[in-house]
Amino acid sequence: MPGRFFITTPIYYVNADPHVGHAYTTIMTDVIARHHRQRGEDVFFLTGTDEHGAKIARAAEEAGRTPKEHADDLSARFREMGRVLGASNDFFIRTTDEQHMAAVQELIVRMHDKGDIYKGSYGGWYCTSCEAFYNEGDLAEGRTCPIHQREVEWIEEENWFFRLSAYQDRLLAHYDAVPDFVRPRSRMNEARSMVEMGLDDLSMSRAQVEWGVTVPWDPAHTVYVWVDALFNYYTALTYAGDGLVDRLWPPSLQLMAKDILKFHAVIWPSLLMSADLALPEHLFVHGYILKGGERLSKTTGNIVDPFPYIERYGLDALRYYLCREIRFGDDGTFTDEGFHQRYTSELANDFGNLLSRTTKMIERYRDGVVPADPGCDADLAAEATATRDAVRARFDRDDVTGAVEDAWGWVRRLNRLVEEREPWALAKDDARAAELDQALFSLANGLRIAAVLLWPVLPGSCAQVLVALGEPADAVALDMAQWGACTPGARVTPPDPLFPRIELDEVAT
Repeated sequence: MPGRFFITTPIYYVNADPHVGHAYTTIMTDVIARHHRQRGEDVFFLTGTDEHGAKIARAAEEAGRTPKEHADDLSARFREMGRVLGASNDFFIRTTDEQHMAAVQELIVRMHDKGDIYKGSYGGWYCTSCEAFYNEGDLAEGRTCPIHQREVEWIEEENWFFRLSAYQDRLLAHYDAVPDFVRPRSRMNEARSMVEMGLDDLSMSRAQVEWGVTVPWDPAHTVYVWVDALFNYYTALTYAGDGLVDRLWPPSLQLMAKDILKFHAVIWPSLLMSADLALPEHLFVHGYILKGGERLSKTTGNIVDPFPYIERYGLDALRYYLCREIRFGDDGTFTDEGFHQRYTSELANDFGNLLSRTTKMIERYRDGVVPADPGCDADLAAEATATRDAVRARFDRDDVTGAVEDAWGWVRRLNRLVEEREPWALAKDDARAAELDQALFSLANGLRIAAVLLWPVLPGSCAQVLVALGEPADAVALDMAQWGACTPGARVTPPDPLFPRIELDEVAT
């Protein structure tokens, strides 16, 4: 029986416009969600925006508007980003949703009643951009934030604290029980090291921040923005639809960048333990997208706007480049030249040109009808099955880049098949009609399989490939990626160029 698959992005902080780093996380989450839908699983894909905290209040004040007005504007831009990226999310949560805030209050009351929340005083170096405290030894030169290179400020106040230290042993026991709780392994090692070094209790409320969720038993305090935000993964299910908590909890896979590893791998599971909720099955921590050797950052202004690339090359080209160029889990550099190279040599030449040649040969030599399978390509059929199984196994390990590499290896195998069989030469000899039928069938059938395997990455383009081959645009279930699962007597329609030639010139970033 197909299982359930609940996948999340982090919720995005609405202090500035979205950039390609946000696009990357959303696209990778969408690719994985689409693959699991291909398997017939009950998939739920959650994303949204984080809208509380001092940084939002300050940004709103600088813009001359209220925090809610500011959040409404920026949240709408992130929602639009998802739409433009083709994200297939099932729900978009906002931490200013009344239902979310009420659910957060219920959860922290549960933790308070359990004795895990107490009142105390705290002083520390605070980075508003991170919404986090730092120890003196963790600061960069000049007493600056190690991430944003901005001066931190000393804050002292009486707050409510979460007994994070009480969960140190339970966290380590969970890491032992589920050694791939955090993927890749290097990130699991980082999380373990953080916990083994000892955990301080977490200041989980703020007395000097008005823009946030009110602490129910102490209205002078608001919930620390990270506690508020982390609980979104659970609270969304309480109002996004009926029975979702019972059907979907806990998350199957949660994606995030490495800068928020501690919040998700240490604090988040501790909060869940305190609230008596099941822990996520797996977290996947990816690297940074780099530009000029530096990570993308709204705070520092080093960003790449994804929208000009979509306008110039198309959405699927952006999705493909991010999946293919940047090894999922590692840092990777985004360049105009690399983008154009992938687009031209792989999308336009390897895939688009193969579709054009195949459909035109079928139209010319077989009046546009895909021949029946003569049954002489058993070895090629076995290669197709092995490729499908390899792609599935890659996704089981969250290796999106590897899955695309395996699928692209199949595309290149089909290109070699054209050169090996030379259908144009076979067409000149009536005695070799059966060989021509086999070549044309194998090319059309192979392209159909490639379209199924690549659909999570290139959904629009692969739908066009299927239609051009005379197949339904939605025939993308993974079970269809097998030899001979095609429509008998399908009629091809040679398409316009799938990936039109584009000259490399300046793309505004």
